[in-house]
Amino acid sequence: MTVYASNGKILLKLPTNNENKNMSTIKIEHLKKSYGHNLAVNDLSLELQDGELFALLGSSGCGKTTTLRCIAGLEEFDSGKISLDGEDISQVPACDRDFGMVFQNYALFPHLSVQENVAYGLMAKRYRQSSLIGKAATLWRSISGSLTNEDKKAVHEVLDMVELKDYALRLPSQLSGGQQQRAALARALVTKPKILLFDEPLGALDVKLRLKMREEIRHIQRQAGITALYVTHDQEEALAVSDRLALMDKGQIVQIGQPEELYSKPANKFAAEFIGFGNILSATINEDKTVSLAGNLVLQNIQVSPTLAKGKIYAAIRPEKLKLSANTRNGSPNCFPAKVTSRMFMGNFIKYTVLCQGQTFIINVAADQGKNEGQPQIGQELTLYIPSESVVLVKE
Repeated sequence: MTVYASNGKILLKLPTNNENKNMSTIKIEHLKKSYGHNLAVNDLSLELQDGELFALLGSSGCGKTTTLRCIAGLEEFDSGKISLDGEDISQVPACDRDFGMVFQNYALFPHLSVQENVAYGLMAKRYRQSSLIGKAATLWRSISGSLTNEDKKAVHEVLDMVELKDYALRLPSQLSGGQQQRAALARALVTKPKILLFDEPLGALDVKLRLKMREEIRHIQRQAGITALYVTHDQEEALAVSDRLALMDKGQIVQIGQPEELYSKPANKFAAEFIGFGNILSATINEDKTVSLAGNLVLQNIQVSPTLAKGKIYAAIRPEKLKLSANTRNGSPNCFPAKVTSRMFMGNFIKYTVLCQGQTFIINVAADQGKNEGQPQIGQELTLYIPSESVVLVKE
């Protein structure tokens, strides 16, 4: 299979589906990993399907990178099981797992050029059963002669794809941080591994290149059908690149599902906060099926799940879903008098803070919305409209 960029340019040649050995599944069962008394991963279970890109999302210290390192064979774990295509690989050394990995800290050989670092991945895979594997970096010129024309072409193609073709002969010390990360990405891709593992792969890139590389990683992964695990703390990045994702906290999975599901239907208060529901207020379900927010605002026509009948609940509302209006809307449901307390221009939208019956709400309004009529200003009294479909009720 030939992999094309969005502009039609050939990036990489990979096996067809009939030849493809990269369609693999990973299954993690009851994984536990501790560092002293700190339980980093706590009874974690998940399964990556053939050809999907699965993201582990969470804040620093939640256990996502530790999970990835256990899967890669770089960390011993306390208990649990890791299987590749149904075969237990828990005790298989990292070098024999046929995984490609992009490290957060690049992990490039400082004395090898960019193209040598990329080709080293091919050489290490080819010579891992020989005595040269431990010496491949220092004996580069002894083994580089065994590079086939196909090898050289693959190296040149991935370097072109990550925009390092003109830097092929440079050492890592002569590259910027972003360029070093792109070299590490090229090295992982060139081996055509069964599983690709990404640990915050785009963290060192500038915004423009980060967006471009996000698209290219996704494009290649989809066409090649390579199963991939992608670790990131960036929710936008996780939502953009993944087929499915898991949100982690304190070593456990809080919620797992497709991006659209986590975005619109958070499992609990933590998920709602992390995924970006900027307004989260305590809520009470009344006998008449209305919902009271913080005891003051009574909302009508809110969808209430039977599972929320007991326990503490919260109303989660995205800032972009709320509406501000100069019209009073007297008698209209879910409309309340409010006062603008702050205004901040954010580029493509304006972030407002309003005070409504003692409760503070954050509202994002498109920057070009209401230009002709006049945009809300600090101190202005308006009507806050809370659409019933914008309210998601969640548990603690």
